[in-house]
Amino acid sequence: MTTADRSPQPTQPACSSTAPPPDRRRAPGPAGQAAGRCISRLQGRYHQDNPAAVADLARLRRGAGKTAHQLQDHWGLGGLEDLAEVLAATGADVRREHAEEAVYLAVTLWALHQQSLRDSNMHHTKGSLGGAVRTLMRKKQSEDPSEDELNEPLRTRLVRVGTAESIESVAVRLREIVLLLRGEQVPLDYARLADQLYRWQSRTERAAVRREWGREFHLAAATGKAGRESGGAAGDSIDHTLSADAEDGGYGSGE
Repeated sequence: MTTADRSPQPTQPACSSTAPPPDRRRAPGPAGQAAGRCISRLQGRYHQDNPAAVADLARLRRGAGKTAHQLQDHWGLGGLEDLAEVLAATGADVRREHAEEAVYLAVTLWALHQQSLRDSNMHHTKGSLGGAVRTLMRKKQSEDPSEDELNEPLRTRLVRVGTAESIESVAVRLREIVLLLRGEQVPLDYARLADQLYRWQSRTERAAVRREWGREFHLAAATGKAGRESGGAAGDSIDHTLSADAEDGGYGSGE
């Protein structure tokens, strides 16, 4: 055997795999399951121009920015019956009032977001609040190249959600963002948002949710920049293989 035959063969670096890393998002909790179930049902019927669904969305939009049970006209709407069914089926131990607020807020905000958009889904399971705001910034910049990508008014709106101290304030501030997202047809994962809103209402989890929103925003910025440098679409600012919930790479879920 020659020296060449005994030479070690080069090994393929482990990090060079072309397969994308798995999506490590949290599995939906009861609030996310209920919101997702309600929205998926209404969204499909709304696209079919079902009269009952159209009427339900019109009613639900009036609740966007309000809290659960505030409008008696919404009893039987807003995903609260879906939540009751999820809890009965799973036996999950949750803070019931917090779960109701989270589901109702997510469903009514989606109804506002979906208004008059019959050809696209504004509930998309790969979206995120921080990522959606970053995508909106890029869309604004593409319309006006002289505008800085880090649109300060939009960033400030996201910061105001993060600094809110009551669910009522969060509801109002999210409503402002959703109206802007609707104008540019930027979707959002409302099941994910419902779970975050549920956790946000616990003082011990609030800081972690705020960090998730910030990380979503920053991850979208980093992956969007990489996409542009590699010739990707400028508006594709969310890398669906990354998650603000991931526990490695410095992007842990927090407390």
